[in-house]
Amino acid sequence: MSGLAPGAPEVAADHPEPPQTDLSPIADAVEDAGAAGFVAVGDRFADDVRYLSRFGGPDRDYAVVVTADRAALTAPGLFDEQAETEFVDAAPDDGVAREVRTEGQRGPAGRRAANVLDDLADADSDTVLTPADIPHDAALYLENAGYELSSTTAVDDARLTKTEAELACLSRVQAVTCRGMARAEAVLAAAEPDGDDLLFEGEPLTTEILRREVDAEMASHGIRSAGNTVIGSGSTAADLHYTGIDHIAPGETVLLDISPRGPHGYYGDLTRTFVVGSDGGWERRAFVAVEAAHEEALTNVEAGATAGTVHEEAAAELTAHGFRIDSSEVGFTHGVGHGVGVSLHEGPSLRADTPLQAGNVVTIEPGVYDPDIGGVRIEDLVAVTEDGYERLASYPVRFTPVNAE
Repeated sequence: MSGLAPGAPEVAADHPEPPQTDLSPIADAVEDAGAAGFVAVGDRFADDVRYLSRFGGPDRDYAVVVTADRAALTAPGLFDEQAETEFVDAAPDDGVAREVRTEGQRGPAGRRAANVLDDLADADSDTVLTPADIPHDAALYLENAGYELSSTTAVDDARLTKTEAELACLSRVQAVTCRGMARAEAVLAAAEPDGDDLLFEGEPLTTEILRREVDAEMASHGIRSAGNTVIGSGSTAADLHYTGIDHIAPGETVLLDISPRGPHGYYGDLTRTFVVGSDGGWERRAFVAVEAAHEEALTNVEAGATAGTVHEEAAAELTAHGFRIDSSEVGFTHGVGHGVGVSLHEGPSLRADTPLQAGNVVTIEPGVYDPDIGGVRIEDLVAVTEDGYERLASYPVRFTPVNAE
């Protein structure tokens, strides 16, 4: 059989250049608040810190400190050169002078951040802006140094709209995500019904076998699974985050939600639902409804549109097809979409009463579920434009899986 189902996009051989972060919105927030500075603390898995520093350091905490015109990264020991390259040398011309601080590299990140503030802060203020999720120990070190913490959404706000460099990263990851989906579809198309089994290469097909095929295809293009490749079949397809092992049987919905993370920290996100050997029952009716809701939601995506309207219109379409929207277990049980970037779930929410902005990147993912039968969801990743949207990569919507041959 062919390795991929038709419709998978080509993937560029090289990864895009790493994006750089304009720190001026953070510096402006410090100045507007009359604060001593801004502090974020975390390791390379902390998305705000990764976004602010573009530093792919170790899994131990370090800090990013920003004042009204300066910024410092407290590099962990043995990472000085990498920190200089990623935080300083590649920095954009945003009016914020960057440096790497190496003093006390074995000391707690919060204490080091307080020392940097003592040295860099110009404002006669004891206020320090921080993200709401600053680690507790870092907050205590700052408070013990005499600073008063004030939560800010400045980083969340800056992350809402993506630059061209960020869009390039997201597009490449999404293209590879489509290749993973194409591999899954090809496997399902090649599987042969045999009683209660689907046989693939002579063995009963499971969600784990399918997951391995998806993840291996993405890895061949340099994109790793983030350990969250969701594949459910039948009743487990109604579990929004199922990553376990389940038998795949003919006539059941097979829901695949694939969301890997690229080398620069950006995620892909794509969901399709297939059925092998459908008898045209609940699963077909659900697929028709979700496909219609998906198309209706997309027609409402454009800069200036109220984000929550996208959800409301999708929900109305599902209601018109006879599916519930008032239950946490049956029918449409979640929001129609969310932002994606260096976090898999970030702003904007498509349930919010706020306008969409050009440069937002959001999922469109209506779905309906019945824990006794299965689940259907269709999801694409799109960038909001002034007059609509652009898919970051395209993959066909099909009920019955298709083999490339």
